[in-house]
Amino acid sequence: MEQTQEYDDKLVALLEALWGDGYLSPGGDDETALVLDGLDLTGLRVLDIGSGTGGCAFFIQQRFGPASITGVDVEAGVVDKANADAAARGVADVVRFVAVEPGPLPFAGGTFDLVFSKDSIVHIADKHALAAEIHRVLAPGGMFACSDWMKGDDEPKSAELLAYEELEGLGFGLASPDVYFAALREAGFERITYMDRTPWLAAKTRSELDELDGPLRPQLESSLGREFLEHELDVWRALCVVTESGELGAGHFRAVKP
Repeated sequence: MEQTQEYDDKLVALLEALWGDGYLSPGGDDETALVLDGLDLTGLRVLDIGSGTGGCAFFIQQRFGPASITGVDVEAGVVDKANADAAARGVADVVRFVAVEPGPLPFAGGTFDLVFSKDSIVHIADKHALAAEIHRVLAPGGMFACSDWMKGDDEPKSAELLAYEELEGLGFGLASPDVYFAALREAGFERITYMDRTPWLAAKTRSELDELDGPLRPQLESSLGREFLEHELDVWRALCVVTESGELGAGHFRAVKP
């Protein structure tokens, strides 16, 4: 689906009001920690695909102590904000963000020890090409660890899901977990694991709608405008329908490059 909305200042402000500074997807530090649970990142070179305004990267740097984190995103505005935040936090020598074009990653093979992504691959239609790129930029023994939004099955999209995508307007390339498994296997990954997070996402989406239409409404209506907020409330109502039906879900993948 074509992207018709950008992560502009208004949308970023709304998402960060819900999910915390630096986060453009739900779950914040807790969900990031769950994706990486049990892993030792000390001294590793980390790539964050779809790094947004930097919340995951800053948390990973503080909690896990990697040697470096490079975040990439196609939205130049959020990259600029993330780099400014890195400088303000005094971590720009460890955490940096790069604006990239869709397509091959601009890094040599074997550059990273861990590739991480939080709810960004949903915007990339060709999972097979991306899995191959992730495999290429990982060093032998490196790991891919991600969370993402996914379609619950391989059936045609319902009218409800199509309506949600049109309202959201952020350009989705939804695929089922089976497609992710196939893409990772084809790329050469081994020890592929998956954790379903669909029930969590459905409950979180419903609670977010209650926040947007409740405690957060006066503040957001004043700062972002009534028309913008009403549109976003429609987005969240449509999202509740497809998450609660399970047609749109979420999960965590891990895979290792031999």
